[in-house]
Amino acid sequence: MIEMNVAGIALDAVTRSPIALLKDGSERRALPIYIGQDQAKSIMGAIEKQMPPRPLTHDLMVNIFEAWEMSVTRIIIHALQDNTFYALLCLEQGENTWEIDCRPSDAIAIAVRTGSPIWVMEEVIAEASIPVDRDADEQEKQAFKEFIANLSPEDFIRGSSSKNNEESS
Repeated sequence: MIEMNVAGIALDAVTRSPIALLKDGSERRALPIYIGQDQAKSIMGAIEKQMPPRPLTHDLMVNIFEAWEMSVTRIIIHALQDNTFYALLCLEQGENTWEIDCRPSDAIAIAVRTGSPIWVMEEVIAEASIPVDRDADEQEKQAFKEFIANLSPEDFIRGSSSKNNEESS
């Protein structure tokens, strides 16, 4: 799993649908998740630390968790099937733990409010993420190609014999 952060809410240029944009720690990969208008407003409100006059649905959930002395330990976006993301809201209360199935947009809205980490399974990132820094990706690929091109069979023999010497010490 890879920890990701909410980079913000964007709008799809064609459909004008809101997208929750998650980025990894290195900001090299982004995971766009299409969400509804209400969830987009809720996530943006939490990011901007807006306090509505009355609790909205996600605020109500967080208030219930606090009243019951439950904590949100993390959310996990664990699957992508037929263009639909699946998430778990991980809760803890004393010795008890729960993993509750939920929409990623609701999980993200709650995670932003509680400061809980957002984790995404590597398979989901591999399937649905988009590169953010194409230049850095290309530079890394080029450096690896140059490294491979400059290797000789003797480098492998030297590397293997020095490893064997270290193991026998």
